[in-house]
Amino acid sequence: MTNPPPQQPHPAPQNSRFAPPPEAGRHGRTEQPAAPGEQSGPHPGPVQSAQRQTHSAPPENAFRLTEEDARLRTVLLRVGEETAKAVVGQEAAVRGILIGLLVQGHVLLEGVPGVAKTLLVRSVAQALDLTSQRLQFTPDLMPGDVTGSLVYDAKTGDFTFREGPVFTHLMVADEINRTPPKTQSALLEAMEERQVSTDGITRRLPSPFLVAATQNPVEHEGTYPLPEAQLDRFLFKLVLDLPDRDTEFRILARHAAGFDSRRLRDVGIERVAGPEQLLAAGARVRQIHVAPEVLAYIVDIVQATRRAPSLSLGVSPRGATRLLAAAQAQAWLAGRGFVTPDDVKSLVPMTFRHRITLRPEAQMEGADVDRVLASILDTVAVPR
Repeated sequence: MTNPPPQQPHPAPQNSRFAPPPEAGRHGRTEQPAAPGEQSGPHPGPVQSAQRQTHSAPPENAFRLTEEDARLRTVLLRVGEETAKAVVGQEAAVRGILIGLLVQGHVLLEGVPGVAKTLLVRSVAQALDLTSQRLQFTPDLMPGDVTGSLVYDAKTGDFTFREGPVFTHLMVADEINRTPPKTQSALLEAMEERQVSTDGITRRLPSPFLVAATQNPVEHEGTYPLPEAQLDRFLFKLVLDLPDRDTEFRILARHAAGFDSRRLRDVGIERVAGPEQLLAAGARVRQIHVAPEVLAYIVDIVQATRRAPSLSLGVSPRGATRLLAAAQAQAWLAGRGFVTPDDVKSLVPMTFRHRITLRPEAQMEGADVDRVLASILDTVAVPR
């Protein structure tokens, strides 16, 4: 299979000095174009030479997909069809949650109230026969309300542990930015280690485990910005936009026909898979082949975010490994045993938009993280 030709770099907008210039060097200097046949850019050497190699066919050491892969992929791709019985549109968000479950990553759903963020997660959980819990994050929420706490039992005279809502497969943390950092930090151990430690005892969480946190990007009064350490734990930040006219018409037509989001069981969402199938598929995803050229492409993108003059914080190594895992899942869902640069490129916005920070000067000029990432992708050479 031949990948499409690489896109030509686009010049930075003339009205902004914060967009990365073409071939920007480590200190923001513009590199001179190299003569034909010569290496160019800030990273000469093996990476640049690797990008000039062409793969017209799958690599010889690509992971060979089996009939079991085809069966698992078929049932998991039906999640989108079943979710569509309750949620109109938002196919990209469904795909993102599915990838998160395959690679054991968490997702942050951002959108104004009323765009079906919670309904989306509940529908996915029902299609995959996963247990789910929803917790409304409020300013007075305590850490024990999330992870669980010891409760005195008058009958036995002992303290017993009462599990919190985090003990589930899919936890909906509704409006996570409305609770103080102390309570937000209670999720850190659960999200990273998939366990909860209370009174010196460590309790494992169910597997698979995913936190789907929602936040409102418009109303900031009474909210607490998520710390960078917690943001970095999220695999994706999925932005749920308002529907277009046709989509909104379909939503209203469905409600006019009697749809009630509070009675999700009546919608007819079928169970297409379960935790066992998800774990088996995740094990297959981890075996997807990634060529050195594609690894170098990920490294170049990550390094470019750290050199971009409009960013004060670039992507961490954890972000790079998370992009790699997501690209493997994307390739597996597409029926391939190897990752292509297109897999990487399509996942960069949702994987990196919450991991980078704009400089105050760039914010004043109206810079946007997605536009900065798009400019970076235009300047990084794509392996062929």
